[in-house]
Amino acid sequence: MKRAFITGITGQDGSYLAELLLSKNYEVHGLIRRASTFNTHRIDHLFVDPHANDVRFFLHYGDLSDSSQLTHLIYNIKPDEIYHLGAQSHVRVSFDTSEYTGDITGLGTVRMLEAIRHSGIRTRFYQASSSEMFGATPPPHNEQTAFYPRSPYAAAKVYAYWCTVNYREGYNLFACNGILFNHESPRRGETFVTRKITRAIAHIKAGRQMKLYLGNLSARRDWGFAPEYVECQWKILQQDQPDDFVIGTGESHTVQEFVEAAFGYANLDWKEHVEIDPRYYRPTETDALQADISKARRVLQWTPRFTFHDLVKIMVDADLGLQGVASPGAGNHILREKGLQWTQNQLTTG
Repeated sequence: MKRAFITGITGQDGSYLAELLLSKNYEVHGLIRRASTFNTHRIDHLFVDPHANDVRFFLHYGDLSDSSQLTHLIYNIKPDEIYHLGAQSHVRVSFDTSEYTGDITGLGTVRMLEAIRHSGIRTRFYQASSSEMFGATPPPHNEQTAFYPRSPYAAAKVYAYWCTVNYREGYNLFACNGILFNHESPRRGETFVTRKITRAIAHIKAGRQMKLYLGNLSARRDWGFAPEYVECQWKILQQDQPDDFVIGTGESHTVQEFVEAAFGYANLDWKEHVEIDPRYYRPTETDALQADISKARRVLQWTPRFTFHDLVKIMVDADLGLQGVASPGAGNHILREKGLQWTQNQLTTG
């Protein structure tokens, strides 16, 4: 039985990755931060009483700012694979908390790499890199494209990316970067623009909200379905040699296109509900991101199955369901066609 350690396990990607690895008969360990309120809602359905038999899911308290605890956990867990997903990951917030973002998103990765190096264990390390690293560089973007970060978050991710490469080359670690473009789902955090849009639609349909305030509608992003992307994270660590990969759909859409598609699907006129608030503009903007996934297709044998419009419908249906509002149902139908279903914030086969 393989053993995996996931930082950021309570996040969108961490929860899907934990589900995937458990389905592959892994023993899964996750890092969580102590909080006065419960912050494990995305993984509560995976929890098993530690006193039961055949427990394969374990949570450990720690923080990416605490190098000694990271070293202690890695040495004692001795994972075959480490998926480093934890970070301060909100781009706009990184402008307000730049020092904290640099510490957790940037130095947090170095602490993980140092913990591996000093523990002496042989493990495979996945670093969650970001398309935001490309920033102002014109699309399309592949593994050879130059980085031009346009936020403290992106700059921290560039630092983490090159440290991962450096430890791979300097210490012979099996360390890989997955440069993932925007990937969304009904588990996306509610302050991220896609979920902010679909959640607002559900509230409007339920009569609980009238206006949605957004920033730059012309920003272009390559949006995909998060559960597919965590499969790539796993595939990257199954290769014979450590390497870096760009993961996306190869399509680019504006925020306004997402708004139009989501409101249109819910039979609403977005112009009656959407207002622009300058507070949501970033000091420096990343205008356009679009992935060139030629290498992932060739080496990982991976091609995305869900389209941009599939994603929009799935997210709108899920948020309408959470508000007890009848949905058009096309998103749920798309999932069923692909052997999946979404119920109560859980994505299951069947």
